[in-house]
Amino acid sequence: MPRDWEDEYARCEAPDSTPEPLLVEAVDSLKPGKALDLACGAGRNSLYLAGLGWKVTAVDRSAAALRLLRRQAGTLGLDIRQVDLERGEFPIDPEAYDLICNIRYLQRDLFPAIRAGVRPGGFFAGVLLLQEPGHDSTFRLGPGELRAEFENWKILYYSEAGAAHILARK
Repeated sequence: MPRDWEDEYARCEAPDSTPEPLLVEAVDSLKPGKALDLACGAGRNSLYLAGLGWKVTAVDRSAAALRLLRRQAGTLGLDIRQVDLERGEFPIDPEAYDLICNIRYLQRDLFPAIRAGVRPGGFFAGVLLLQEPGHDSTFRLGPGELRAEFENWKILYYSEAGAAHILARK
């Protein structure tokens, strides 16, 4: 059963601010550029990137999550947008981003737009849950599925242990 993220964020007073370790490792040696954080939630990854000087567009459907993000964002200059990705309310412009991150949100029909949205030489960082018995496979990847989505890219890191982790360069 899908989680009620709006309710969960509405009850949250102090969201986790720890950025995704894969993302931290990925941007360690990168020059800040333009980034897109899909389904950003309360913005732990957006805040981290903006703190490093990235120009971040953070998108999520949850108004409660975005209120938490705005409260923490201060003067970081984040472009925060409340959109429903499933309804196509945020088209990803072609070759618009140096980095797109997609952490723990699976919408399979976004993969073509994600691939198109990364500039040549840019990066995709993703962490997506893998299928497990008793869980709805709509929101979880099959083995090798994420790697296959980026098979024509240079895959710098890939692992599958509970979740598929990928860092790929276009």
